Amino acid sequence: MIPNVLLGLGAALLTYAAVALALLPGRYARLHALALSTSAGAPLIAVAAAVDTGVGRAAVKLLFVGALLVVSGPVTSMAVGRVTAQRAGRTGTDRAEAGEEPS
Repeated sequence: MIPNVLLGLGAALLTYAAVALALLPGRYARLHALALSTSAGAPLIAVAAAVDTGVGRAAVKLLFVGALLVVSGPVTSMAVGRVTAQRAGRTGTDRAEAGEEPS
């Protein structure tokens, strides 16, 4: 029962993120949609698989993968957003290097 609920929640979040990725207009809005899938959707599916597997090494590995996704997902999204902003010339450091006053 519990693994099915967790799996359903994770799949719903991933589906929501996929639809938002297809419908949102800007690259930054799409980046926010992807952050939801890596920080909540995929870890919920990993926890569902760990609960369904039962106590053992496989469950520990699945929980480790879920924890890794929770930690690395937002960091990756931030790094991609920062590089995108730098290439578009929207960061304060780019303006400071050009001799302009950051806003």
